[in-house]
Amino acid sequence: MALTSLDPNPALILVDLQKVIAHAAPARPVIAHAAELAEAFRARGLAVVLVQLASHHGSTAPGRTDAPRPQHLAGTPPPDWHHLVDELARHPDDIIITKRNWGAFYGTDLDLHLRRRGISQIVLGGVATSIGVESTARSAHEHGYHLALVTDAMADLDPASHQHSVDKIFPRLGQTTTTAEVLTLLAAQETNGTFSSSTVIGSVATS
Repeated sequence: MALTSLDPNPALILVDLQKVIAHAAPARPVIAHAAELAEAFRARGLAVVLVQLASHHGSTAPGRTDAPRPQHLAGTPPPDWHHLVDELARHPDDIIITKRNWGAFYGTDLDLHLRRRGISQIVLGGVATSIGVESTARSAHEHGYHLALVTDAMADLDPASHQHSVDKIFPRLGQTTTTAEVLTLLAAQETNGTFSSSTVIGSVATS
């Protein structure tokens, strides 16, 4: 279903938009949309969460799988492979979450950061749709957050996997939307004065 509303204090979470990973997906429009969303959230004092994968080898406990490692993660990575793409224009107030598995909640203090700021709704984008983004969306749903899934701010190496997440999984976890719809709702709520800035209540331990 289309996004119907934004909470007064939503957070934008962008998953794995870092060198090598983002540029391996059909991500150029995704990066542009993500940057536009980040700029809009920052301008309104709303939380922007940038998630990056710490280990080039992915999960801390990968286990055995039938599928081989993705080609873009094979071999020796460049030293700056984990750096966020320049287009995101990282801001000092952004929350940086370093994960070691697919989802942004597992093994991190993301939930604590959000709850300390009174955040109840997540606007989500990033790569890959069916892996890092979907894993984060499932966990956010299990943690009780409202979800707005920005389908034109996410991408996947496999178009069929992207479409399956968008059509079959995401409608069961939250509301699907577009960058334009989110920006329109942000502007409307700013006009109506319904936003509350993302301030921290208490202290947050760093990961």
